[in-house]
Amino acid sequence: MQTPNEIIHQPVRLKIMAALNTLAPNQWLEFVALRAIVDTTDGNLGAHLATLEAAHYVNIKKDFAGKKPRTRVCLSARGREAFSGYVATLHAILAIDSLGGAEASPTNTPNNNQ
Repeated sequence: MQTPNEIIHQPVRLKIMAALNTLAPNQWLEFVALRAIVDTTDGNLGAHLATLEAAHYVNIKKDFAGKKPRTRVCLSARGREAFSGYVATLHAILAIDSLGGAEASPTNTPNNNQ
């Protein structure tokens, strides 16, 4: 049986990848907006983004909006492919066939009347 991609499988990184995957290719999301979606601290988000960037799953762009520093994040093509593979792996794990065809039946479910 396949195992999920360990880089993506961590909960905060999974949220990051899922949020970025909803955007069109080459569409950037500001760090502040991503932080609000993921609901984490600046430092925690930055550390997870560094891990994803090292795996080439995200691109990070730092620039200025006027005089204010701005960080934006975009899912790379490799990141989209990795996320798609991650989702496919989860589907395979959850597929009834991968569980040996065991379907829930009255004899396999607990009896709540006892």
